[in-house]
Amino acid sequence: MDVSLFDFELPDAQIALRPASPRDSARLMVVEADGAITHRTMRDLPDFLRTGDALLVNDTKVVPARLHGRRLREGLEAKIEILLHRRLAPDRFSVLARPARKLATGDRMDFGKLGGEVTARGDNGEAEIRFDLSGARLDAAIAASAEMPLPPYIAGKRTPDERDVSDYQTTFARESGSVAAPTAGLHFTPELFATLAEKGISREAVTLHVGLGTFLPVTVQDTARHRMHVESAILETRVAARLNAVHEAGGRIACVGTTSLRTLESAASADGVIHPFAGDTDIFITPGYRFRAVDLLLTNFHLPRSTLFMLVSALMGLEVMQKAYAEAIARGYRFYSYGDACLLLPKP
Repeated sequence: MDVSLFDFELPDAQIALRPASPRDSARLMVVEADGAITHRTMRDLPDFLRTGDALLVNDTKVVPARLHGRRLREGLEAKIEILLHRRLAPDRFSVLARPARKLATGDRMDFGKLGGEVTARGDNGEAEIRFDLSGARLDAAIAASAEMPLPPYIAGKRTPDERDVSDYQTTFARESGSVAAPTAGLHFTPELFATLAEKGISREAVTLHVGLGTFLPVTVQDTARHRMHVESAILETRVAARLNAVHEAGGRIACVGTTSLRTLESAASADGVIHPFAGDTDIFITPGYRFRAVDLLLTNFHLPRSTLFMLVSALMGLEVMQKAYAEAIARGYRFYSYGDACLLLPKP
């Protein structure tokens, strides 16, 4: 499909720079399969779920992953920012570098108390760095030097601060490894979870460590030519069994965020049965995809021309989502990671 089909204009003022406070006071747009739209808040989410349904969350935890430093080449220095993306070895990471054009294989890097060498260069700002430290010593140095990796559309407008350490983390984060938050999960509070539990709505968790692809635009014109980056995901055996039991009893699985959905769809077979999964996934969902296991999706409002807007368009239909986003913009909804929420109710 032509990527331009997923384009839209968003006023800069509607890019959220801080989350709603409290978290569950965020606005909630409910979109039905026929295009009907209801405007509520996150606290009303239980009204749209039924006893026996299950919420599926991503319990990944965001780690400090953005480092600021200098390139050292024959006495010439250049300021470089890197985003740690994927660990390749105890001393080596795949990174996203800015500005990448200033890096070459063999360059030395200085991040204050942490040094390293560029061992490879890739496309779209990617590189590999071998650090001077390894294992637990490297982990400790990164934790002491790195900052929370806020998305560029936030970090470009303000400096990350102490509030982001808690704001950019779900209340149920458990497994360290992401360079971006599963942002639909940011809307939940203990009080909201308690209300859902009282209604008989269970909560299950998968783990998908959100990676580099979250920060990279779709640069090709045809979606068929886009390459998704690999991300690590886990859906445990006991979780698969309980989710299958939900479906067998007539309940629905409501994915909290596109990362939970992508993990679920990676684990499900064509007949809708959910299997244990532990490994890498590069699943890319665009219109025409046949969903296997998801019934509802709670998500944020996404970037134009992004793989995430393509995913929600696949679930609901492109025209329905174009209408929904146009209404969201007209009504002043807040977009992206710290923005408002959208509950999608596709055809059964």
